Amino acid sequence: MDAVARRAIRGEGTTEIEWSRWPGIARLPVIEPQELVPAGARAVVVAPHPDDEVLSVGGLLALLADCGRPVEVIAVTDGTASHRGSTEWPVERLARTRPRESRKALHCLGLAIEPARLGLPDGGLKELRAMLTAELVSLLRPGDVVFTTWRQDGHPDHEATGEACALAAASTGARLVEVPVWGWHWSRPGDACMPWQRAFRLPLSEEAVRRKRMAVKAFTSQLRRDASTGSGPVLRATTVQRAARPFEVVFL
Repeated sequence: MDAVARRAIRGEGTTEIEWSRWPGIARLPVIEPQELVPAGARAVVVAPHPDDEVLSVGGLLALLADCGRPVEVIAVTDGTASHRGSTEWPVERLARTRPRESRKALHCLGLAIEPARLGLPDGGLKELRAMLTAELVSLLRPGDVVFTTWRQDGHPDHEATGEACALAAASTGARLVEVPVWGWHWSRPGDACMPWQRAFRLPLSEEAVRRKRMAVKAFTSQLRRDASTGSGPVLRATTVQRAARPFEVVFL
């Protein structure tokens, strides 16, 4: 099967019960927030869509807020393609709603910050990777730790954002940390397509998990059925369940 086709996002995906029963995650080496973002460094989360910052590293952001590390969030798109063909959620409404949801989610995590919004087209980042890379180079600093979606995550926007971040980090002297979001959906426990050899497990406190779950709930546009199309929530039940894990996994 073609590698790209294999990463297609279909159905409900691998359940959280399946992942929780796999001993491989417990065997991953542990990394602490202060190791990921050392003193004097800035954490920069580059999110392809509003909600990716929380689904990827929401727990880490809560921990960084508690220890006073500087945090920046860069919103690549405003997520206006999440409800194609919907009259309940037209592009104009999503453009207003999703950034507002993101701000609310960050507040739940303990961060009173306004994301930098690049306004690039949702669903069109693959063709604009060079432009995105240039934008990121202008925003990053040497010593930044850049968190973004994995370059083989399965969503074209996630992959293009990861690729642009890798190029921009190399150009500016920042450090790249990739995080799987949809990779958990299409892959299976022990899947050789996941780079377990460079995976680390970040334990989360009960309070960080609680705040992350609250932050996910802020994205109400993604959690409701669409009456105009009959479609279910954009964020599947499996995705929401994964957000309640007492840990996050990052690729270094």
